[in-house]
Amino acid sequence: MMDECPKRRRSIRLEGYDYSQPGGYFVTLCTRNRECLFGEISDGQMVLNEYGEIAREEWVRSERIRREIKLDEFVVMPNHIHGIIFFNDVGATGRSPLQLSKQHGPMKRSLGSLVAGYKSATIRRSIQIGCGITTSIWQRNYYEHVIRNETDLEEIREYIKNNPIKWLEDKNHPANINRMIRHRRGDRPVAPTNGRPETA
Repeated sequence: MMDECPKRRRSIRLEGYDYSQPGGYFVTLCTRNRECLFGEISDGQMVLNEYGEIAREEWVRSERIRREIKLDEFVVMPNHIHGIIFFNDVGATGRSPLQLSKQHGPMKRSLGSLVAGYKSATIRRSIQIGCGITTSIWQRNYYEHVIRNETDLEEIREYIKNNPIKWLEDKNHPANINRMIRHRRGDRPVAPTNGRPETA
């Protein structure tokens, strides 16, 4: 699978795919600098803190305030959230959410609009409760994958369900991030992780 929290602002969309049509999407949002803001994993279970509860509540709330979407499996992890979203009659904006116009932003009733609204709501509530948060808690980019068929859907559902159990193997785990940084600097070799295989 691609890096689910890409650092570079580059298009990760399928060439030739019509993003205005209804469909399902696997979305990953990471916290700023992949800081563990939402809680911790204990015995294979995610234990949410106050910020994690906000992230979960606002994700669920998205379905109530947006008639065009249907939420499926999702999980809030210490420093990211995975979720499956189905659009009933309007899909993602045709422009990449990683390269939005500063004047217009994401089109209404789109994947980009949903993510922007979700981030805004969680940031606002997180700032309100204090504890030192005064700015965005999210990484600017987000990862999305078009769900192509039933097999793809079931594999992603299993990946999401098993995410807390496999936290120590997750590429977003702080220890794995640090190992990758050292590897890129040439400090030492890094052992491969057993994340979900590439589906694109």
